[in-house]
Amino acid sequence: MLAEKSIICFGGEDWWYHHPHSKAHLMRKFASAGNKVIFVNSISMGLPGLGHKDLLPRIKRKLGSYSKLARQTDEGITVVSPASLPFFGSAAARAVNRRVIGAQIRKLARSRGLTKPILWIAIPTAAELIGAFDESAIIYQVSDKYDANTMDHVTDPALILKLHKHAIAAADLVFYSGRKLFDEATNGRECSYLLEQGVDYDHWSRVSSGDIAVASEIANLPRPRLGYFGAIEPWLVDQELIKRAAAEHPEWQWIFIGNRSRGLDIERLPNIHFLPPVPYADLPAFAAGFDVCVLPWETEQAFTSYGSAIKVREYLATGKPVVISPLPEYEPMRNVLRIGRSRAEFLELVADALKENDPGASARRQAAVASGTWDARAEWVSELIEKTLAMKDDNRARL
Repeated sequence: MLAEKSIICFGGEDWWYHHPHSKAHLMRKFASAGNKVIFVNSISMGLPGLGHKDLLPRIKRKLGSYSKLARQTDEGITVVSPASLPFFGSAAARAVNRRVIGAQIRKLARSRGLTKPILWIAIPTAAELIGAFDESAIIYQVSDKYDANTMDHVTDPALILKLHKHAIAAADLVFYSGRKLFDEATNGRECSYLLEQGVDYDHWSRVSSGDIAVASEIANLPRPRLGYFGAIEPWLVDQELIKRAAAEHPEWQWIFIGNRSRGLDIERLPNIHFLPPVPYADLPAFAAGFDVCVLPWETEQAFTSYGSAIKVREYLATGKPVVISPLPEYEPMRNVLRIGRSRAEFLELVADALKENDPGASARRQAAVASGTWDARAEWVSELIEKTLAMKDDNRARL
């Protein structure tokens, strides 16, 4: 494992307000191995338009991050939300951000003893910070089809694509979190890798032991229960699917756990239950109460179709039956997943999952993800980083 290095990570999500994402899992592993890590909360891709229903909630969440200033996690990671201008469509604002954010993070890095850091960026708007930290290596993690996201910000997709290409051109290593993203990549192929999502297997596999008490918030809900946790956006969740299920199977109870956007059409359906985000440590107790784990995404959306949803591997680690909308990322695991390629088939597969009587199915699902832990992912990434640093040192020595 990489050790005694400095890492500055510009995450695509905030540390504090999300179900742990791949960057959080990996940075925890690096910090625990003795590396100094600064995690910079998302500098976003800009705010939604003034008329967007989630503008004020987004501002409120970001102000909550700002209020935490620089905090230290149990693993010793410094987490910070730097002050910045949220108007990334403006060249002037981006220039100000480069100076202001760069100065804040450099000062913080000096105070924490970070030198020649590895710069890990996971959002295109951080690309203009490349070169601001005397970095020893540049890593770009591509988690989404960024220029296809036109739902929750007003920044021009062409600008996002330009920043994305700049990051690829500058990076020593490019990691793609999704199979479809990786397969379609053209630039920088010589230094690009598919970094599949991992799983905290020990955390989730406890569900199958039967020793975890079902969370009280759902223990008294009727069964069967279909469970989902994560982002709940009107463009992400297939609301037509949920409406059809409510009409055809009103006995099914849908449990959605996570930050919920306003304006969902399914809010008033009697068999839909929305719960606020749950701490990661407590989520297995909720999964223990699910009869089927579901991913009812609207994958005909261009942006969503590139998703790699960590939760699918977490679902599988519980041993519970899993029904998902089609994602290229999980086609290789279709022997342990039920993939609904239409709304009708999705509902048929849920019904089939509820009748499952194969005593070995749960163990097969768990075995499919047991070796893909975040420790394994971090060790593989560490090897690539070490080789990259050694190669750069050799190149410098020849000059």
